[in-house]
Amino acid sequence: MFDSLFADGRQPVIGMVHLPALPGAPKYDGDREAIIETAERDARRLAAGGVDAIMVENFGDAPFYPDDVPKHVVASMTRATRAVVEETDVPVGVNVLRNDADAALSVAAAASGDFVRVNIHTGARVTDQGVIDGTAHETMRLRDRLDADVAVLADHDVKHSAPIAARGFSAESVADGVERGLADAVVVSGSGTGHETERSDLEHAVERRDANDLDTPILVGSGVTADTVAETLELADGVIVGTALKEDGDVGNPVSEARVRELVEAAQA
Repeated sequence: MFDSLFADGRQPVIGMVHLPALPGAPKYDGDREAIIETAERDARRLAAGGVDAIMVENFGDAPFYPDDVPKHVVASMTRATRAVVEETDVPVGVNVLRNDADAALSVAAAASGDFVRVNIHTGARVTDQGVIDGTAHETMRLRDRLDADVAVLADHDVKHSAPIAARGFSAESVADGVERGLADAVVVSGSGTGHETERSDLEHAVERRDANDLDTPILVGSGVTADTVAETLELADGVIVGTALKEDGDVGNPVSEARVRELVEAAQA
């Protein structure tokens, strides 16, 4: 179902459902049902506004586990993701922060999700959770074992992190994620949540993709707004949007259907 998002030259807008703090997280407020209600509400607004897909993320769980969340997080994510799947008729993805690809795949497979985002799929990055290694060798084998039709969106130069080695875009790191990591799409983002993605970074990613004769979609994963989405889609194959779709453009607020509709219409202009 993920491949259909790009059929006939489509450039999908993927909207974010940012979950409140889940049970066990420091900011959890004790109301499990409110988490599901929040997910369903934001999913409805995203779908009504015209997004092509939705991604569910445990955004409220800071400080994040580096790469192995507890079982109760997996359970809560599965419940919330399934609620979004049942609430809408668009493809649904999962991102388990900070970088638990096994959990994300497991949640997506169990909840009938269609794709996952993996922040560090190949290589290694320095993050606020310490050094995190990509585990593409485990992630892709798990997908086979689960017999899951789940696409893997792999970040390149992911936000809130820095490379250990100074490879940057000049080497083959974009191609590595696809040719050696077998990712189904590449995500390019800015330095942090809501931060604009540098056009030069997007250009370089597209150049490296094309230079290696790959047909893998490249999506922009942060900082896209209604004012910039059309220009972004001159190069990118799609966008992942969270902050700009919230009331008053504040990432902590509920999704605004009006802001979703505005951005989707700008993307289609």
